[in-house]
Amino acid sequence: MKPISTSLLPLLLFLLISLLLLSLQARAANTPTVTVDAAYIEMHTGPGRGYPVFHVIERHELAEVLKRRTDWFEVRTAKGKTGWVSRRQMEQTINARGEPFVLAEPAFNNYASRRWELGVAGGDYEGANSLSLIGGVRMTANLSAEINYTQVSGSFSDSQLLTINIVNQFFPAWRATPYFSLGAGVIRTQPSATIVATEDRTDNTLSAAIGARIYITRRFLARLEYRSHVVLTSRDENEEAKQWQIGFSVFF
Repeated sequence: MKPISTSLLPLLLFLLISLLLLSLQARAANTPTVTVDAAYIEMHTGPGRGYPVFHVIERHELAEVLKRRTDWFEVRTAKGKTGWVSRRQMEQTINARGEPFVLAEPAFNNYASRRWELGVAGGDYEGANSLSLIGGVRMTANLSAEINYTQVSGSFSDSQLLTINIVNQFFPAWRATPYFSLGAGVIRTQPSATIVATEDRTDNTLSAAIGARIYITRRFLARLEYRSHVVLTSRDENEEAKQWQIGFSVFF
């Protein structure tokens, strides 16, 4: 397998930055603000009772919850002070609706109820490097529809492959679940041979895949996939191609 074409690197960087920005936006949207409902709560310099108290937030003052580490929460006051508050004292705050503050436990429930997915994957397509952009929508607990755009960079030709797939996820409630996929699409091949004159060609494709989704953390999951393609050429014989890829996705 030859090294990844430098022409693919800007695309890869763009996809990775896009995923990071989407993840940060999702995190920002889930950052709650609470109001102190006790006489005061104490802010420590670190996430533990061994860290000293350096500030107190008084009744009716606001605080933004930034993140959680076990039973400690990093908060920022309206005056910009940042520190750590214990879970016991966070239970003495209320949210914007006047209800007791409850921070959701790790986001696996969000994964189980996800609707949209966007990801990138890299791997091998018949000995050539491949880079894929994947978008999907979940229709039922088990079934999803996906669109997959793949750029293939080989020694003798480059190809662009666009497929639409139906994905059956066998155990949607599992953190790691296998899936099966059927797809159809089109592939455009651009030969780079210089000895014999060749022409670009466009062919239809059918494919089947097996793979696995693995929930990692927050809104991220990993993907592993092996796909078999049948290229429906205009010649007497069709072509077969094998593809494997590994990547990650963010979900919404």
